[in-house]
Parts: sequence; structure tokens; C-alpha cells
Amino acid sequence: MASQSNIEENKNCTETNGVNRPNSNQSISSTCQASSSGSEVKDEEEAKTEKKTKGDREKRAREISSASKIWLSKSPRGLTSSAKRLQKELADITVDPPPNCSAGPKGDNLYEWVSTILGPPGSVYEGGVFFLDIHFSPEYPFKPPKVTFRTRIYHCNINSQGVICLDILKDNWSPALTVSKVLLSVCSLLSDCNPADPLVASIATQYLTHRQEHDRLSRLWTQKYAT
Repeated sequence: MASQSNIEENKNCTETNGVNRPNSNQSISSTCQASSSGSEVKDEEEAKTEKKTKGDREKRAREISSASKIWLSKSPRGLTSSAKRLQKELADITVDPPPNCSAGPKGDNLYEWVSTILGPPGSVYEGGVFFLDIHFSPEYPFKPPKVTFRTRIYHCNINSQGVICLDILKDNWSPALTVSKVLLSVCSLLSDCNPADPLVASIATQYLTHRQEHDRLSRLWTQKYAT
């Protein structure tokens, strides 16, 4: 049974000059509650950001689909040969898109497309959604399209401006190639980079000599910029 002196000591620890002071347990509880509240606010902010990013992606996908339908509804009569070719490719890619890819015109400009590529499963870019711009010249398909990444990516064959080092977009282009085949080649480049012909030499060297660090940074960039 507690003695009178112990009771008085406990009382003195929580009261001084008639003013109640919180004991240690109360302080810890208050700190935990504040920490929990801060964590909840942070989680809510992250959830809002993720929801907004997802909403932006879905909006872009709807815009691509809407623009594609507009162009597919137009009659090929009166279109130039390059426009007819692009209209046909648009119909093909709408009906049978390459795996993990989509593409279509930006608004009412048939020569300016936007594309999305999902990071290939099993690669360091898995889980990422990458946006690309595709520009066609009036000489298409006799000249290759200009394809650039809008989403930042850590890759030895793609630089900070989004330029892609891919042979079929340069000297090995053929009029027989299509947008679908280009996107498949880009996907292949994400699965298997080409350090022998790099656009960013430092990343290529890192890929060959410090593969683990290269893969870590590639995943980090994917999580930061493409999700």
C-alpha cells in the first residue's frame, strides 16, 4: 500500500502553485498525437498528388482517343499522300496497338502525335508511364519521324532533351517502317539498351562497370518522373 509521502510526491510532480502540469506520459502521448497528425497530413497530400497525376494521364489518354476518332472519321479525299499514310497508320494502331503502347494526334494536327509507353515488365523501367512526342514531316514516310521522350528517363541511349539514339530513326529508316514498329523498337531499347552506341557516355560506362548502381538509379528516376 503506497505511503502518504509517496502520494504527496506524485502530487507535487503534477501540481505546482495550484497549476496542473502534464506528467511524462501525457507529454509522450501529445507528441505521438502530433506526429500521427503530421503523418496523416503528409499521406493525404501524397494521395492528392498521385490522384492528380493519374487524372492527368487519363485525361491525356482521352484526348488521344478523341483526336484519333476525329481523323478516322475524315474522308481521305483531298488529303496529301503523307496524310493518307498517317491516317491509315492511325487506323491500324487504334485497332491493333503494339503491346504496352498507345499513340495518336495532338488535337487536329495529324502531323503531331503523342505516345505513351509502359515500362517493359522485368526491366528497370517497369511501372513507369513514359510520354513521347512524334513529329512527322510532309515528306513522311520517305523521311523518318522525329521521336523524343517528354518524360525524363535514365538511359544511355536517351539524353536529357529526350533525343533517342536509334538506328531506324536515322540511317536505317525505311518507308516500309511504321509508327507501330518504331514504338516496338523503343520498347525493345528500354528492355535492352545499347551501350556500344551511347548518347550519354557516362551512363553507358556505368552500365558496363557498375551495373547495380545503374539499375538503382534507373528505378529511382522511373519512380520519380514516370509514376
